[in-house]
Amino acid sequence: MSFNPSHIYTNATPPEILRNGLAAAGGPVSLACSFSLEDVAIIDIAHQAGLTMGVFAIDTGRLNEETYEVAEALVERYRLKIDWHFPRHEAVECLERSEGLFSFRESLDKRHTCCNIRKVEPLSRALKGLNGWVTGMRREQSATRSRLESIEPDALNGGILKINPLIDWSESQLLDYSNERGLPRNRLYSQGYRSIGCAPCTRAVNPGEETRAGRWWWENPEHKECGLHRR
Repeated sequence: MSFNPSHIYTNATPPEILRNGLAAAGGPVSLACSFSLEDVAIIDIAHQAGLTMGVFAIDTGRLNEETYEVAEALVERYRLKIDWHFPRHEAVECLERSEGLFSFRESLDKRHTCCNIRKVEPLSRALKGLNGWVTGMRREQSATRSRLESIEPDALNGGILKINPLIDWSESQLLDYSNERGLPRNRLYSQGYRSIGCAPCTRAVNPGEETRAGRWWWENPEHKECGLHRR
């Protein structure tokens, strides 16, 4: 797939980035939805702008109950069809039988192994046949995301386009939009969570910590990606 850099421009709004990304992809595009504030906002923005895209989610087997509640609320509000993907059960069984239930806390390599089984491999299946995928990543979230582009080829997934409509939004902008639109919100945010993934790998953050400090909190900040968004 060829990609024309002219589709990327400064100070574009989320609907503009999304619209240009969908046009540049020239084929099927889906949102990778973790039911975060960001992903819920993107669904609403697309709905408001009349833009069509798919929505898929990865059920790692370790999600919080509150995350499923948001999924159900989105289905009800937007009549949304969510394409769920799951890890290969044989791989999960082998991992837990050989390494135990919390091996991901023993080392970075073991955490990557768990993420590869529960997230990365299902993502590769979810992206098959797509020309692009949409994420809720924002530059402000962490050091690992500070150099993102709004629309960029994803070399790790065959060069399909990766579209990041909220790239320049601050957390306060996101919260304002969510409040103004009355969007479904994970109840864990009210308990101090600012980024929500698998239950054993996510905690509330302390005042002054960055947005993703509660993800894999035992690791260094530069390592805090699961493998879905490696650069």
